[in-house]
Amino acid sequence: MYKFYIALLLLSFSSCKYFSTYPDYDKTPTGIYYHLIFIGPEEKYPKPGDYITADICYQTMQDSIFFKGSRTFQITKPEFKGSIDECFLMMSEGDSTSFIINADNFFKKTLQAKLPSFIPENSEMKVGIKMRLIRTEKEYQREKEEFLAWIEDFGDYEKLILKRFIEEQKIGVDPMEDGLFYIQVKEGKGPKVKKGDVVLVDYEGKFLNGIFFDSTKKRHQPFEFVYGSELQVISGLEEAIGRMHEGEKAVVIIPSDLAFGESGSSTGIIPPFTSVIYEIELLKIYSKKEIKK
Repeated sequence: MYKFYIALLLLSFSSCKYFSTYPDYDKTPTGIYYHLIFIGPEEKYPKPGDYITADICYQTMQDSIFFKGSRTFQITKPEFKGSIDECFLMMSEGDSTSFIINADNFFKKTLQAKLPSFIPENSEMKVGIKMRLIRTEKEYQREKEEFLAWIEDFGDYEKLILKRFIEEQKIGVDPMEDGLFYIQVKEGKGPKVKKGDVVLVDYEGKFLNGIFFDSTKKRHQPFEFVYGSELQVISGLEEAIGRMHEGEKAVVIIPSDLAFGESGSSTGIIPPFTSVIYEIELLKIYSKKEIKK
């Protein structure tokens, strides 16, 4: 009875029953298709301004995954009907839901980017969301301060491991103020990346012991994303790519607070408090002017 009641709450987003184009999916008045996979243990819905932690997976309608990761960010008020922000606001803590949204609106309006080459115009895409945690802005800031104080010793331990690695590898560059190491391997002759550009990158991620955990090269599928947008890449990669010119190659050593942090990766592959290395090649930059053409 309890689960049935929660399901009715989700259906209340719709003033009347819509015929769904997709089996097992219902439709909101704003055009979002949704399928509830798992109901959380309690009713706790986010409001604009709250911070959420969620596992997010973007897929084509053919179920090809082009992004998967865990992100913590501040929810904003939906700027247009059918935006992805509505998806987050529909979910209670602990819920898992599959959504189908308009791909053109997501990339052009939300990300202010062009559609990736593998998604047709005037089509839709799937978004899978697991709502892990919902916090008010006050709760988020308080927990952040408490956590930073608690992990001081862990930070020192990680620095020792990282320092030993730098010394053993005889890396002759100094870290930036936030601890990131950037080592240029090949100079780029093209333009420098700017916020709002769509960038196409090849990367390989590995641990300090040399074991690989991810590689676009092995998948033969470069990663395309909007530089400067949330929900895209870890902050260390964002910072490194922001230094690069088109055609540039670099090796980046990223401490955990700029990578997967105290929780590790959502897949469990990368443990908490783990520094990582990325070999990056910036293949192509599409500027805002090119995108608008």
